[in-house]
Amino acid sequence: MLIREGIALLSRFHRSFGRLEARGPADGEPLMVIPGFLATDRTTLGLQRALAAAGYRVAGWGLGLNRGVREDTLDRIAERLERFGRGRPVILVGWSLGGVYAREAAKRRPDLVAGVVTLGSPFSGDRRRNNAWRLYELVAGHPVDAPPVETVLEEKPPVPTLALWSRRDGVVCAASARGAPGERDHAVELSCTHMGFAVSRSAYPPIVEAIRAFKVTSRP
Repeated sequence: MLIREGIALLSRFHRSFGRLEARGPADGEPLMVIPGFLATDRTTLGLQRALAAAGYRVAGWGLGLNRGVREDTLDRIAERLERFGRGRPVILVGWSLGGVYAREAAKRRPDLVAGVVTLGSPFSGDRRRNNAWRLYELVAGHPVDAPPVETVLEEKPPVPTLALWSRRDGVVCAASARGAPGERDHAVELSCTHMGFAVSRSAYPPIVEAIRAFKVTSRP
């Protein structure tokens, strides 16, 4: 499964080409996509386009390569949310580690966040129940279970949350990405690889549909 992840990413590299800018209707509901570990806004460009075509006003996180959490990561995301949202709460869609950032940013600044959608994000259980923790520690320079910010990952943010997960995920354990009741509001199973959440054209329609249904059911 892990080998298939690398193949899936390389075979869809062409989708990373294009301008990095806010896209979608100017009056669409604002939505920000946060990339996974060692990924950038270019990696998620195909997903951004699909969400923009669905009527959302979409932007990437605008912070370059995701090299792991830093002391100022959540503050920088909050600043980006303020600029992009312009007074409107933003839907945060985070892929893999990006979903962990999204949940933590929503805990710090729930006033800026309409809801959080995680895509194969390891927010529940043992931090080493994935195939990336050794590489993470090497690149980020800190233990995966001792980041330079205080956090309880399993604690649910005070905004609506949706966890999208897959049994075919070759990087993150399904239970870690699904979470337990009380750690998220809703969980939906998709059929895609870990990389597929961000780069697979076949994964985009069910992701869009899940986000649409989530926003409908989570409104008062």
